[in-house]
Amino acid sequence: MTERLARAAACLALLLTAGCTSTRITNLTPRQVVRPPDGVIAFEARWDSNQRAIREDSFKPYVVVGTERHAMQRTALTANRWEVLVPLPPDRRFVNYHFKFDYEVQGFGRRLPNSRLTPTYQLEILER
Repeated sequence: MTERLARAAACLALLLTAGCTSTRITNLTPRQVVRPPDGVIAFEARWDSNQRAIREDSFKPYVVVGTERHAMQRTALTANRWEVLVPLPPDRRFVNYHFKFDYEVQGFGRRLPNSRLTPTYQLEILER
């Protein structure tokens, strides 16, 4: 009985160490920006993951401002960075937003949908 328990514990330890994957979305948008004349603000995020099953061609990242989703694009010349320009109303001083990354992972014989969501951030828009 104790030998079986020892084997089960060893298998569990192996699964826990082998299954350690990490995925992180880093907000690269500053906390404060001076309102530009055109009212368009850049939102930027970085995606880092060591999960090998993620299908790189399936990424659909968004910045969600209020109830509006704005599709993000890969930045040129940098890996894993995404950005979008969002027009904001002239009367807004604070903007709450978060990032959402939809993607697919390779399952057994098929792709499976997945997504990650960041906490809510707040951007302060300063007047000139």
